[in-house]
Amino acid sequence: MVALTGIAVAVGDGPVARAVSHPAQSTRLQRDVDAIHRLGLSGAQARLVTADGRQYVATSGVADVTTKRPVPANGHFRVASTGKALIATVALQLVGEHRLSLDDTVEHWLPGVVRGNGNDGNRITVRELLQHTSGIHDDFPDFTTSAADFYQHRHDIYTPQQIVARAMRHQPDFAPGTGWGYCTTGYLLMDMIIEKVTGHSWYDEVSRRIVKPLGLSQTSWPGFSPTMPQPYAHAYQPLGADGQVDVTDHVVIDPEGAIISTTRDVNRFFRALLGGQLLRPAQLAEMTRTVPISRELEQILPGARYGLGLFQRPLPCGGTYWSHPGGDEGYITDDGVTADGRRSVVLSVSSDLGDFARQQAAADTLVGDALCGSANRG
Repeated sequence: MVALTGIAVAVGDGPVARAVSHPAQSTRLQRDVDAIHRLGLSGAQARLVTADGRQYVATSGVADVTTKRPVPANGHFRVASTGKALIATVALQLVGEHRLSLDDTVEHWLPGVVRGNGNDGNRITVRELLQHTSGIHDDFPDFTTSAADFYQHRHDIYTPQQIVARAMRHQPDFAPGTGWGYCTTGYLLMDMIIEKVTGHSWYDEVSRRIVKPLGLSQTSWPGFSPTMPQPYAHAYQPLGADGQVDVTDHVVIDPEGAIISTTRDVNRFFRALLGGQLLRPAQLAEMTRTVPISRELEQILPGARYGLGLFQRPLPCGGTYWSHPGGDEGYITDDGVTADGRRSVVLSVSSDLGDFARQQAAADTLVGDALCGSANRG
């Protein structure tokens, strides 16, 4: 890649790429990444891929607030809830193979797991897990009230079964299928169902079905390891009165949220998914059949609806795009791909502002500008 005023521009994504001109869209990408950094965030990187395969990479800020080294253009990060799109893809592939049905109940695959306090696995379907309409109440440990709390618990390990058991201590937020509530516990149950159906771990299936076929060589799953592969930007998060703390070194409780990737690989995944390379037409149609989200989240994601592992969101230039953002301690991911899979953008920010709505609005501006460039330039 050839660096052009802080922007790398290339055709292809290999180690050697042919330099291309420096169009207005790359300037706009850099402007939007700089604006995100100016919010008070330590660093950000974004990669836009156009319909003709050109890639534009913009970075801003630092990867380490102590050494002041710059954000790497190919830096690794934890994808957090973006991993839900991969889990949903595997589940729908199994549906296409007639090994799983969206109408199967949780009880059918995981007898006795969802039970107690009004929770009933006989009433919850696979579709409802994937669409966040199960009503299951999330109860994840939170050790982010102070730096001392974080350092004491950052290497604690929880199994999916333990997290599901925590959720079962609560009554459902609503009856299955009657509301919408974002529920990571539902995706942990989906991980467990994938393992029951296939006889393999959920990540083995993600790797076999998505990572290896697409050549996502920069994507990995660390299990319970708290470390990151090089290169990466350190992750920072405000922890109470302690302010911004380096939270890079910790064990991620949400299994698929621990997946590590890069903007190159996440772009490639979303383009393949919406481009029809990973799912049969019937299953892609199921994935993109949406329902309204909660009023609370809709205030932060205006106009958004949810399919099976994907958000549908309106574009400022008209039409819609598909996305699944994610946020782990410090690492915040946003992304977007056009409905035909031909134009996409991925943003990774390595710190948390502590003002989710403001940070999301800046990310929305970047995604909208990047995807709407296709209206005039292809």
